[in-house]
Amino acid sequence: MILQQAQDELARAVEAALFAAEDPMSPEALAALFADTSVDSIREALRELAEHYEKRGVRLVERGRRWHFETAPDLAHILRREKEQPRRLSRAATEVLAIIAYHEPVSRAEIESIRGVQTSGGTLDVLMEAGWVRIAGRREVPGRPTIYATTTEFLAHFGLASRRDLPGIAELRATGLLDPVDDAYDALIGPEAETDTE
Repeated sequence: MILQQAQDELARAVEAALFAAEDPMSPEALAALFADTSVDSIREALRELAEHYEKRGVRLVERGRRWHFETAPDLAHILRREKEQPRRLSRAATEVLAIIAYHEPVSRAEIESIRGVQTSGGTLDVLMEAGWVRIAGRREVPGRPTIYATTTEFLAHFGLASRRDLPGIAELRATGLLDPVDDAYDALIGPEAETDTE
């Protein structure tokens, strides 16, 4: 009974801290706020709170190992005052964003190697202005190139808890996104491949 009361009080304290926080918080940051509280206890309180808010107007969600409250997806339209203008990315920006998401941290030279064409600095600037890509440091190789990674805003925008939720090759193929590329590739090298095997 006493143990349950202590856990309930901790959940209330975590709830208050997240409500007042300007930015999402990690379990470790929350544990630092409360003396003699383990990170495991904080994680348990977060799980309880997330379950409590699951069917409410706001939800407690984890994005990039940080927790925050957000409007329930089915109610978001009620709070919109203006029509959202969808952010349209160029094909180059979409390709660069996908490469960074799947290969981060990645340098500009590595992005260009994967794409097979040069990437303009403006493309990376657009992604950083959108808040989806950030500079993650420098690679410890000659020239020390800048490396890029995605942000928690990227995860939130696309509704991902972490990068592990990105679709894999099988999922992309199942949706038909890879079929045209595969068909074009097979049509291009098919005859050559048959010649090589004979």
